[in-house]
Amino acid sequence: MGDTLTIVVVIGLVAILMFVFPLMTMADRTDDISQLTVETATTEVVDNARTAGKLTMDQYSKYVETISSTGNAYDVEMEVKVLDENPGKKTSQAKATKIGENEYYAMYTSQILDRLEENGTLPLKEGDIVVFRARNKSTTPAQQLKNFLYSVTGNGTYTIAAEHAGIVTANGTGK
Repeated sequence: MGDTLTIVVVIGLVAILMFVFPLMTMADRTDDISQLTVETATTEVVDNARTAGKLTMDQYSKYVETISSTGNAYDVEMEVKVLDENPGKKTSQAKATKIGENEYYAMYTSQILDRLEENGTLPLKEGDIVVFRARNKSTTPAQQLKNFLYSVTGNGTYTIAAEHAGIVTANGTGK
C-alpha cells in the first residue's frame, strides 16, 4: 500500500515537472513578447505625434491594430495636455518680453477620438504634451495558469501595460 501511494505521488510530481512548468514558462515568454510589442507601439505612436505635431486617425488605428495583434484585448487611454498661453499679465519670473503664464488644459480619450473621427487629425502645437496608456483587459494564458496554481493574480490586475508621454516639438498643420 505504501509503495503504491509513493508511486502515485512520484507520477504526479513528474507530470507537473514535465508539462505544467514548461507550459508556464512558454506562457510567461508570450506575455514578455506582448509586453515588448505594446511598449514599442506606445512609444512609436507618441513619438510620431510629437515630432509631426499632429495625431491622426491612421496613427491611432495602426497603434490599436499593432497592440491587438498580440492576441489580447487592451484598454487604451489617451491624454493631450494642450498648452494654453494666457497673455494676461507680466511675470517677474521670466524674461521681460514674456507676457502671461502658460496653463495646460487636458483632453481625454473620448474627446480625442471625437476630434479624430470628425477631422481625421488632431493638430498639436509646440509645448503640448501627449500621453498614451495601454493595459490588457483580457486574461492571458500565463495569468490563468498562475491563478490556477498560485492564486497570485486576481480579476482586477493586468500584466501587460505601457505608458509613454512626450512634449510636442513641432507645430501641426492640421491636415
